Amino acid sequence: MARPIPSGFVLGASTSAFQIEGLGAGRGETIWDRFLADGDFTDDGLVACDHANRWREDVALMAELGLEAYRFSVSWARVLPDGRGRVDAAGLGFYDRLVDELLEHGITPWLTLYHWDLPQALQERGGWPSRDTVGAFADYTAVMTERLGDRVTNWITINEPWVAAMLGHRDGVFAPGSRDMAEALRVGHHLLLGHGRAAEVIRSNVAAPVVSIAMDCRPAEPASDREGDVDATRHFDGYRNRWFFDPLYGKGYPEDMLEDYRARGILEPDDAGELIRDGDLAAIATPIDVLGINYYTTIRMRSGSQEDEASEVPPSTDPPPGHTEMGWLIDPRGLGSFLDRLVRDYAPARIAITENGASYSDGPGPDGRVKDLRRVRYLHDHLEVLLDARERGVPVEGYLPWSLLDNLEWSSGFSQRFGIIHVDFDTGARTLKDSARWLAETIATRTLVEPEHYA
Repeated sequence: MARPIPSGFVLGASTSAFQIEGLGAGRGETIWDRFLADGDFTDDGLVACDHANRWREDVALMAELGLEAYRFSVSWARVLPDGRGRVDAAGLGFYDRLVDELLEHGITPWLTLYHWDLPQALQERGGWPSRDTVGAFADYTAVMTERLGDRVTNWITINEPWVAAMLGHRDGVFAPGSRDMAEALRVGHHLLLGHGRAAEVIRSNVAAPVVSIAMDCRPAEPASDREGDVDATRHFDGYRNRWFFDPLYGKGYPEDMLEDYRARGILEPDDAGELIRDGDLAAIATPIDVLGINYYTTIRMRSGSQEDEASEVPPSTDPPPGHTEMGWLIDPRGLGSFLDRLVRDYAPARIAITENGASYSDGPGPDGRVKDLRRVRYLHDHLEVLLDARERGVPVEGYLPWSLLDNLEWSSGFSQRFGIIHVDFDTGARTLKDSARWLAETIATRTLVEPEHYA
């Protein structure tokens, strides 16, 4: 007997502005434009999926699939090319029309305000290491909520603050390319503070808002029961998960991590290096309505690698069984365990999976069909885990896989395809993959369709 999808459980898909839109409609420069242009990269976001010009076609595909919700992000630089001040009427109008088109097709917009593409003009004035950017983000939030707050209910403030802080400012592999751990901690704090300030603005300008933040997670297990592996796992969990989740839920920054960072000289001995000011933690802990969770994989930790999440399997178009082409271990069980932990440690009122997906490069065959059975199985198995968690009492109420379209996968360029819709990056042509058809059938029947239907 087919397993039913509970009433009220939302099914949709996700994207982000920089990864799909392209310049179109006069977008201003972002830190990702500059980072890719200055680095040794062959792909960029100047065209991406050309969604800025093909958005009606893309919404029509969403409607064809029966999506109940669509999570997208706004390009801050499209609306405010200088980051502050002058509003670009055409840029703001683009999102105005997109929202109307979604609503006309019965698709609920889930709008993300910041998905890593800071206007370059703000970066040149200090970027996220500067507290001034927190104020600029609040001003930008006001512009968006004043224009769209009469139609958009679901607002996600920040996407994955850990990634923007650590990959962008500690490891230098994401924009803007800095390599300074103290700076990364400052950026992380300002991103969380920006979330809190934005949440206040949303509640002021939207009649019945659903306020969220999309938090990525990386559950970890010790590679053995040896003391070094266990302690490396503790530290990694603090660095990767608790440092961002704890303050969000009013616990402040984890004391063991403050001690670790002080011992390394990253933070001052007697405080957090002037990182935290009066009122900051209260603002960060502003209550949210839905906790967004982005989940892809789990890792095993070994002594000496307590801040290293490199996959044991390198990226490959021929990955070993149980891994995606990103080299990530496929572990639906890890998602279920992490959800149980969230309930135990933070008791969120509501949870939605705002990203979850797998990179596979399957393309159209001779008959034009994209047979991506591996992705179908991945999505099915993770959705099944969510339904199991819901039956245990975990308040999970939505699944928005990553991603609607094959897109620019940041510094990996077009080499990694996460979409349920195939995009020909030369012509822009869209082709529904079997994973899209699986999702459409799951939505239409309100049952968990078995993957083997698409074998």
